[in-house]
Amino acid sequence: MFYWVEKQRNQKGFTLIELMIVVAIIGILAAIAIPQFSQYRKRGYVATLNSDAKNAFSASAALIADNPALAAMALADLTGAGYTASSGVTTTVAFVSTSSYVITCTGTVGWGLTTNTATITQDGVLTPAAP
Repeated sequence: MFYWVEKQRNQKGFTLIELMIVVAIIGILAAIAIPQFSQYRKRGYVATLNSDAKNAFSASAALIADNPALAAMALADLTGAGYTASSGVTTTVAFVSTSSYVITCTGTVGWGLTTNTATITQDGVLTPAAP
């Protein structure tokens, strides 16, 4: 047998059912949001790598424009030309000549990307990172 208890005057608060419904709704929203959040983070890491590669290429183009007979190019040269790597990104330069070089930006392994590197050639052709 069920006994319904009526609220007395000045009695305030939520019923157990109302509280359970609110907790269930919060749980459903969290179950949807958490996987999406990790995907957003991966896309951000990919954008960081691709952007760093393009910025390093711009610095290399400026460096070559200032020194057309450049015999070597290293990360320190790119830094001097205005390039600054983002946090967690390692940049390397494979330089043969001003018409043949590749810049590689590698992200931290903990980022969990499928392709953890972005490369760009002397022609500006980007091989992007992938989530």
